[in-house]
Amino acid sequence: MAARKIIIDTDPGQDDAVAILLALASPEDVDVLGITAVAGNVPLDLTAKNARIVCELAGKPDVPVFAGCDRPLRRDLVTAEHVHGKTGLDGPDLPDPTMPLQVQHAVDFIIDTLRNHDAGTVTLCPLGPLTNIATVFQKAPDVVDRVQEIVLMGGAYFEVGNITPAAEFNIYVDPEAADIVFKSGAPIVVMPLDVTHKALVTKTRNDAFRALGTGAGTAVAEMTDFFERFDKEKYGSAGAPLHDPCVTAYLIRPDLFSGRHINVEIETTSELTMGMTVADWWGVTDRPANALFIGDLDADGFFDLLTQRLARL
Repeated sequence: MAARKIIIDTDPGQDDAVAILLALASPEDVDVLGITAVAGNVPLDLTAKNARIVCELAGKPDVPVFAGCDRPLRRDLVTAEHVHGKTGLDGPDLPDPTMPLQVQHAVDFIIDTLRNHDAGTVTLCPLGPLTNIATVFQKAPDVVDRVQEIVLMGGAYFEVGNITPAAEFNIYVDPEAADIVFKSGAPIVVMPLDVTHKALVTKTRNDAFRALGTGAGTAVAEMTDFFERFDKEKYGSAGAPLHDPCVTAYLIRPDLFSGRHINVEIETTSELTMGMTVADWWGVTDRPANALFIGDLDADGFFDLLTQRLARL
């Protein structure tokens, strides 16, 4: 079967970096047409820089990287340096990129790519706030029906929030953008905290990354060493959850995941629950299903896949 054509929309972020590395290490499964940066974990200048750093770490400097929106649709930008460090990729000592940032705006690249490929053949993979994707849909409504699928990391139901009591970070940063995307009618697969919190990098799993003895393996281990301190203290967990690589792993091995096709609505008016993903897991409303909401994964299978593919880089 031909590799699935994807665009990775991202705000790297250590876990974003691992998701990108997994994709670039899996050309038989996913064909990365481009990487688009958005403001989120850190401001846009850093996310665009970090995306290129990761491409070079993977030995893939030919992957085009585009800068997108530098702020949410209607709100001031909220960032997460308290989790990811001041660069977004704190932990390893990685060199500045030498590959160029593309001149074209990320939104225009996504629009052109969807128009220039056959309808239903390009998947969008947002790993951060949904500002770029919502802007695409607002600027070019004709491309919505051309999207094969949107596989995104964001939201939560049973795990509620990680940036507020009710909201997950990616959705909270730009709830209006998320609302546009979830109402778009495009097929959506959601990797919420409910599943990503089960993808824990324990010491044994991180030692396996480090034991690869490669630049990518060592960098991933050092990234996890850095950002796990936050999650261990916050959740009392055995390690840090690898949120964003769940998106890439799903594209490669969907059999590792399970969930329900349900209705998901985004809260955009209440300051108390702003950015909440109101997931009708139990089917108590008559609102139509608009997303496959993932709830579980085979964690051992996930980390076996990740370790095997990182070994290629």
